[in-house]
Amino acid sequence: MPNILLVNSYHYRRGGADVVFLEQAKIMRRMGWNVAEFAMQHPKNEPSSYSDFFSEEIEYGHDYTAIDKLRHAGKVIYSFEAAKKITALIEREKPDVVHAHNLYHHLSPSVIHAAKKCGVPVVYTAHDLKLLCPAISMLSNGNVCEDCRTKGRSSVVRKRCQKGSLALSALVYVESTFHAMTGMYRDTIDRLITPSRFFRDKFEQWGWSGAPIEHVPNFVDLETMPAPRFEPGDRFVYFGRLSREKGLVTLVDAAIRAKVRLRLVGTGPVEDDLRRRVEASGADVEFCGFRKGDELWSLVQGGRAVVLASEWYENAPLSILEGYACGKPVLGARIAGIPEMIRPGETGDVFESGSSEDLARVLRAYADLPDDAVAAQGRAARAWVQRDFTVERHMAGLLDVYRKVGVKVAG
Repeated sequence: MPNILLVNSYHYRRGGADVVFLEQAKIMRRMGWNVAEFAMQHPKNEPSSYSDFFSEEIEYGHDYTAIDKLRHAGKVIYSFEAAKKITALIEREKPDVVHAHNLYHHLSPSVIHAAKKCGVPVVYTAHDLKLLCPAISMLSNGNVCEDCRTKGRSSVVRKRCQKGSLALSALVYVESTFHAMTGMYRDTIDRLITPSRFFRDKFEQWGWSGAPIEHVPNFVDLETMPAPRFEPGDRFVYFGRLSREKGLVTLVDAAIRAKVRLRLVGTGPVEDDLRRRVEASGADVEFCGFRKGDELWSLVQGGRAVVLASEWYENAPLSILEGYACGKPVLGARIAGIPEMIRPGETGDVFESGSSEDLARVLRAYADLPDDAVAAQGRAARAWVQRDFTVERHMAGLLDVYRKVGVKVAG
């Protein structure tokens, strides 16, 4: 079987991209591929036989010395250390392809540049819009923003898009300008994968002139999920990071307006604000904290429907597929890649992003919907996952991409 080197900044389940990276490694080993991994050192990392090659940890927000901060700023642009270490790993493992996930600010594109210099084809999955937006999210001061396309990349500095900081915004401006001028991503990637059609279209709108774009949807490994529970509970469920761009203030306000019960599973920077709103209103909102594994799935299974009230450009949220796998319909904001994953009236419904009034309307409708109708949507959602978002369908898409860059894959 071919050899593959998978690359990602983190080697633990920190976010959606990290989950996809780790699941891909597990599945490809199960298929008989020889899989090597490259990431940065981190105390939360899962065990890896290749950890001796991992680059130095960079965790922004830590109390580093001024010298270390300056050194890390240089690594954001180009990490010579990461390039040297991945070169050594490539020379030892001789991969047929390098598949990169999230790199920037920790490993930097130096790692895929090194792979290219070694003559190894590079496939890159765009889990977000960093290759277009210096600040990653196409968010500025909490609002969707595409000024870098229409008014130039310096907009990121003028609007202080990176955490409201002039220094950080200037750093990502320098980073993105250098990468654009040198073609660090554009001339290094052989195929660019987008999990959503929305991201594919956004790259085309912004004039991406690099590698051909391939749409390969995300997946959920049903073998690792519990059996679905179609009987609806009486609480709506959100699970994920409690952050403003996830639309949680809108969600809580909508729950208050609709007089429905809500369960929030996760932690994050807006948790205290949400708790104050709930306490002031007397709303029936349960804060469950961080949960994983069976504890998490039990909370999701006990819900009526999963809700995603996002107010930014989500790609292809795994939580939608995980909600479907648990037998639950999903109510999602009409923004970015979310609507293409929901069939209104069949597997859930959509509402106007940022509108607590429209979300309250949908919540009230699903609270009043007969249990058997909610269960029927949960069954349809589960059936859709079983048909179109399986490991097998995802891997077939990946293998097709690998063939296109010259990897000899059977089938």
